[in-house]
Amino acid sequence: MGTEGGVVRDYRTANGENPAHEGRQSDNRAAPRSTHPGSRPRNHPPESNHRPSPARSAPRLGPATTLGTAALLSAVALMATSGYLISYASEMPPVLYLMMAVTAVRAFGIGRSVFRYAERLVSHDAVLRTLGTIRTAVYARLEQLAPAGLPAFRRGDLLSRLVADVDAVQDHYLRWRLPASIAAAVSVVSAVGLGLFLPAAGAVLAVGLLLAGAVVPAVAARLSGRTERRQAPARGELANTVVDTFTGTAELTVAGALPRRLAAVRAADADLTALAGRSAATTALGAGLVALLTGLTVTAAAAAGLRGVASGALAPVCLAVVVLTPLAAFEAVAGMPLAVQARERSRAARARLADVLEAPLPVAEPAAPVPLPAEPLPIAVRGLSARYPGGERDALSDVSLTLSAGRRIAVVGPSGSGKSTLALTLLRFLDRTAGTVTLADGCPQAVDSARASSDDVRRVIGLCAQDAHVFDSSLRENLRLARPGATDEELRAALASARLLDWADTLPAGLDTMVGEHGGRLSGGQRQRLALARALLADFPVLVLDEPAEHLDLPTADALTADLLAATAGRTTLLITHRLAGLAAPGAVDEILVLDRGRVVERGGWADLTADPGSRLHAMWQREQEADGLLLLDAR
Repeated sequence: MGTEGGVVRDYRTANGENPAHEGRQSDNRAAPRSTHPGSRPRNHPPESNHRPSPARSAPRLGPATTLGTAALLSAVALMATSGYLISYASEMPPVLYLMMAVTAVRAFGIGRSVFRYAERLVSHDAVLRTLGTIRTAVYARLEQLAPAGLPAFRRGDLLSRLVADVDAVQDHYLRWRLPASIAAAVSVVSAVGLGLFLPAAGAVLAVGLLLAGAVVPAVAARLSGRTERRQAPARGELANTVVDTFTGTAELTVAGALPRRLAAVRAADADLTALAGRSAATTALGAGLVALLTGLTVTAAAAAGLRGVASGALAPVCLAVVVLTPLAAFEAVAGMPLAVQARERSRAARARLADVLEAPLPVAEPAAPVPLPAEPLPIAVRGLSARYPGGERDALSDVSLTLSAGRRIAVVGPSGSGKSTLALTLLRFLDRTAGTVTLADGCPQAVDSARASSDDVRRVIGLCAQDAHVFDSSLRENLRLARPGATDEELRAALASARLLDWADTLPAGLDTMVGEHGGRLSGGQRQRLALARALLADFPVLVLDEPAEHLDLPTADALTADLLAATAGRTTLLITHRLAGLAAPGAVDEILVLDRGRVVERGGWADLTADPGSRLHAMWQREQEADGLLLLDAR
């Protein structure tokens, strides 16, 4: 449940509705947008400013490349100078003749460690800052997409994108771009430097480094490119099956479907393990080829050095330099086969992140939002139509109603008739394709909700959904999501309105009682009453109750509906339900709208509609009574 303007807003979980097809199961959890009067306001700029990409968030790796190159060149120089020093010392010259070489060895040894540490520090700082930006951008986009724009993504897969794929972008910089830049610089300098001693040895080293740093990685990319690109989707599939299995274990066990679901988890794990195995085989092949090229290059350089010594082109004391320099220089290209594999993995991860960052928004924010009137009622809905992204037809078509002060309207109909779509459209979680929603209708300051910020609209219209989220915290903190500064008296008044105060008073810890993860220590009815108390504490001008008694047994559902209607007396309320029993009481609601396939097929009062044998509501009421009678017989 998110908070907005000091109010509570519930969001859909895996066991809730798929907004595109009401009544069907959805495996998405829509993330909330939230602001509060006492907190920093959050502005949503136009969509064009909310489409950041990993490419545009690339870190500046110039300093890290310079430091990394210096570290590796220090290692190469250390090896070459050490060889020269040992060879020269074997001739037993005066000690002073060796001092420059000794000092150089010390300097290069210290420099290698210092430069390497600095390179790690600078590169990780730059990359981690970029990752923070990318992860924030992805979360912000998910927040904008929720809930209507998320059905295309699955919960576990979204988690994998937000965590594993963002981390994989790190590999693009730290394991591909940075090593490749350093390898290129070190290879050129090492080959040129060795060529100054002996051109033939420099040419041999250049060829060896080119083969190990370019050809072998190209072969590795050719062999494992498809495998590496499949790892990110496979990881997402595994995460999705694991999350679905954990969150639905109880239901799967009751339905006898848990073994089949566990088999799906094992199959997804086997697929990812197979891909990792093929990737490891390619890594091993690349490492072996680089080791082979290292040995061949050193041997060829040694042969060139011996010929140079024999011809007098190379001083004998420098032969060790020619032999040992390639050993150190190949350190720069040893990781290149692994680097190209990281590049392929990161490309797939970047593409998956782009799917989220470039997903079309279900709601277009106005470029210059207008403020809402101080008194937003009445709210007039005229000819409202809406369609989900990618939908072929409107999920809601030509719906009209008026929400005046204190008026209560019930919206009923079968699953998939557009009831929750109406709620999402009113709260601007989904853009309308036609019609108007006018706040302060008939007043000089009347405003169409499409011209206002969606956050402002949700300060006026609040939602208490069927799957209200309860956080693993205390009763007090769950209630204070609606109004952080609420006093204990206000919290107790909200609980009393939701018929939950007597129960709370029996708890040893009172309002400080922990409710458990997802409210696991509460019954279904208590969770819904807690959500209602939170919504009442928020004090919405208009409260939308979306299937509040769903997933409850009939007696509990009917009692909860009656209490909801009693608690919202005098408050402008839109009750969305498929259960009719709670509407039969005199004065329960002022008007009933019957939806079917997104259209209003009937409207009127309870008595008038149920008295007409040909009405849809009359038929629905009869079917519900017959079904309740059968359930009572079975219970006996």
